[in-house]
Amino acid sequence: MATKEMSFLDHLEELRWHLVRSFTAIFILAIVIFVNINFIFNEFLLAHLKPDFTTYQFFCKAFSSIGIDSDFCNIEFAQELQVLNPTEELMTAIWSSLILGFVIAFPYILWEFWRFIAPGLHTSERKKSRGFIFTSSLLFFLGVLFSYYVILPMSVFFFYNFSIGDSIVKNFKLGAYISLITNTLLGVAIFFELPVVIFFLSKIGLITPQFLRKYRKHALVVVLILSAIITPPDVGSQVIVSVPIMILYEISIYVSKFVIKKQQKNVSKSPRV
Repeated sequence: MATKEMSFLDHLEELRWHLVRSFTAIFILAIVIFVNINFIFNEFLLAHLKPDFTTYQFFCKAFSSIGIDSDFCNIEFAQELQVLNPTEELMTAIWSSLILGFVIAFPYILWEFWRFIAPGLHTSERKKSRGFIFTSSLLFFLGVLFSYYVILPMSVFFFYNFSIGDSIVKNFKLGAYISLITNTLLGVAIFFELPVVIFFLSKIGLITPQFLRKYRKHALVVVLILSAIITPPDVGSQVIVSVPIMILYEISIYVSKFVIKKQQKNVSKSPRV
């Protein structure tokens, strides 16, 4: 059955409704989160300030098992965060709710995106792209978990323990602390989407495996710079962040190679006129 050809304005109208539904999902989830904001803050966003956080306990036991004394076994964070203006708590709660709403709604947003582009795909392409939502969501949430349980504990530990003088007292602002948490969660999660991005760029011919191999060293430098931005300024944290991203980069090379080979195979099979 032939599909009705849509004009440019029709496409814009269709896109508008997909965006409206996506933003509606984010807002609904944000409202639910905002209603439970005390629980979300105490059990999730402020969890890294608790000495018994899972990651701290793991590092403590790991170092102790090999006979090394570790500061992770004697963590003492000042768990009070200061607020400097009357609206800071409310605005922090609202922005945190919106960001977490986006994180939770991410699979649905991808589904709306797929629904928008699906009519323009061939039947075979549509069937093959069904795994796009699952793969992208999986990588995204792996990035969220990695940042939450690996990068953020190290960041909080570093910033609370780094000092340039005994006379300096750390009184972190609530908004700045929560921005560190939410920005890191989103930043690393987006990093983990690299194989998916490379898949589509290879599909439209903008990226090739040869290009990725040629600029591998340049990519490493970029990754290290970005890692330095989203992690504490110490080598250990940057390496821990960079290693999985470079692994994803290597996976992306194979993804690009697979896409190019598939396209070449389809071209060779197509009947010549």
